[in-house]
Amino acid sequence: MKFKAIIFGLLFPGILAAETLSSPGGIIDVTFDVNTDGVPVYSVARLSETVIKPSRMGFILKDNTNLTENFELIGSVRDSLDETWQPVWGETAEVRNNYTELLVSLRQKETNRLMNIRFRAYDDGIGFRYEFPDQRQLIYFTLVDERTEFVMTGDHIAWWIPGDYDTQEYSYTESRLSEIRQHMEKSITDNLSQTTFSPTGVQTSLQMKTDDGLYINLHEAALIDYSCMHLNLNDTTMTFTSWLTPDALGDKGSLQTPCRTPWRTVMVSDNACDILASKLILNLNEPCAYDDVSWIKPVKYMGVWWDMITNAKQWSYTWETPSVKLGLTDYSKATPHGKHGATTENVKRYIDFASEHGFDQVLVEGWNIGWEDWHGKMKDYVFDFQTPYPDFDLVGLNDYAKNKGVRLMMHHETSSAVTNYERHMRDAYELMQKYGYNSVKSGYVGNIQPKGEHHYSQWMVNHYLYAVKEAAKYHIMVNAHEAVRPTGLCRTYPNLIGNESARGTEYEAFEGNTPAHTTILPFTRLQGGPMDYTPGIFEMDLSKVNPDSKSHVNSTLAKQLALYVTMYSPLQMAADSPEMYSKYSDAFQFIKEVALDWSDSRYLDAEPGRYIVAARKAKGSDEWFVGCTANEDGHESTLDLSFLDGDKKYEATIYSDADNANYATNPQAYVISKKKVTAKTKLKMKAAPGGGYAISLKPIK
Repeated sequence: MKFKAIIFGLLFPGILAAETLSSPGGIIDVTFDVNTDGVPVYSVARLSETVIKPSRMGFILKDNTNLTENFELIGSVRDSLDETWQPVWGETAEVRNNYTELLVSLRQKETNRLMNIRFRAYDDGIGFRYEFPDQRQLIYFTLVDERTEFVMTGDHIAWWIPGDYDTQEYSYTESRLSEIRQHMEKSITDNLSQTTFSPTGVQTSLQMKTDDGLYINLHEAALIDYSCMHLNLNDTTMTFTSWLTPDALGDKGSLQTPCRTPWRTVMVSDNACDILASKLILNLNEPCAYDDVSWIKPVKYMGVWWDMITNAKQWSYTWETPSVKLGLTDYSKATPHGKHGATTENVKRYIDFASEHGFDQVLVEGWNIGWEDWHGKMKDYVFDFQTPYPDFDLVGLNDYAKNKGVRLMMHHETSSAVTNYERHMRDAYELMQKYGYNSVKSGYVGNIQPKGEHHYSQWMVNHYLYAVKEAAKYHIMVNAHEAVRPTGLCRTYPNLIGNESARGTEYEAFEGNTPAHTTILPFTRLQGGPMDYTPGIFEMDLSKVNPDSKSHVNSTLAKQLALYVTMYSPLQMAADSPEMYSKYSDAFQFIKEVALDWSDSRYLDAEPGRYIVAARKAKGSDEWFVGCTANEDGHESTLDLSFLDGDKKYEATIYSDADNANYATNPQAYVISKKKVTAKTKLKMKAAPGGGYAISLKPIK
């Protein structure tokens, strides 16, 4: 059902009363007004309980004029929508998009500049954005900053990472808002931050919990042609203010009317599971931009990768830099060091294993020339993304993989020489198309070139989307690492099949991730889209992989299986080696069987930083999969299987931590058991410290 009501104040500008918009179920209310100084102000309530106190809105412009005050409300339009759409891939086969809408029209008295604000209210939160209509009074303008406030009602608990312009690869800190300042310096030091903008600045998606048990999440949706938003905290008034990533000139954005900003989002619920299940971010993005999506498919893959992360192998072919140290351009005259991972024979080994066990693709990193001198040099021309090393048979390996029913996954590490990547992008995509590659993992490690740009500035935001849209012309799916954090654009451009954009499994080979890390990410990073977290590590003592390593993976083996369910992604890697999966072949069976695309998803139990229990039904199948991940305290629960079909019996294969399992001391202790279950069954389940469990549920015919 759709209705539209229109109220205009054009004959009597400035006399309209405050506007209140209620969500379809009457759960959420957003109120908008212009105060006596002409400042736009909004507030949010849930079931009459204030969530966001009156908060100011507007912009500071570079021409010494502000769009923050002296406004009058000249009109409003109300609308609503209740529709159901089908994602190309996702957690559910259908998504309901049900909202009410309020568009308010504002005029700045002194300048006659026009600014509209569009609000959408859902039963689990709101979104709002600024819209600038075509107007003579404002055509080209540059932002000094956006001044959107989120005034909190108290000193909430928050799960946060620092507001860095160039990396999201942090461990999360749990603290009160008032404690962020004192924790910030330690977080920056511990995580080797590149650039931060404020001692109290944090990144979105920001998850909070009030003392009254409300879960609040702040983020943004549909980040296009705009700078990524961080949040600056005034810890005296508990007020967050939007803070945009600057460009090389220090500006926060260059706009031309007509234009609009991304949506600013507030999700709120009294149940943590509702935050995980929310589709608000996706719904605020535009529908799919492609007519033909038949080429976009979920991918389960392996890769020549973990050996390099653990330093058992190398990306480079030689220790030398032929173009600099040897004076050579022909790598065939260089001396290989013997640790190169992307050799023809090694890749064949992975292809054979992937083919035998039903995997779709094999990622190969370090296949192309340039890795000897790729990082930290601020070089413009590093890779050409087309020329293989002498020991990598590009043509032969593609034929070999094709004959085995497997594709190779392309790797494009740009070393953040972005202009160089754009210089070579079309030729690189054409090469992929020629040899049958249909997906690429791109990377942006290092300082951005052009110099002075940041990973999350407007210029880079535009680049990431340009790469995705260009890839679509060649029917290529993109998995961008070190890119800007997702904001739901995968709805519009579903070939954006994954991102990293957070601290992933690779850090287990460095200083490690906390056991709580994967119980926080679904509340934060995953709100905007799936992550290529690269789970499936079975050997936790990495000195057994590389004798020089002192690293330990902070997880049990059973928890690694559970991540395939709790960390939703249509792109899932089995990140460990074929040898390790052969050693634990009974546990590896779950990775082989777990689905990538789902018709239904249920979050059964959750608490940020503590535990997550999720159940998902495979698309086109009656099989269900359950996963539980826990922090260092573990988790005990009674698993209610009432989500199963009531008229079916199932065989449950349970992969659980052994009684003596512990992520630190006994991580590979697991037990596999089988039970006959129905929708009436309740299972007593226990996750060890830093552990979890995984369950496959297959109907008994």
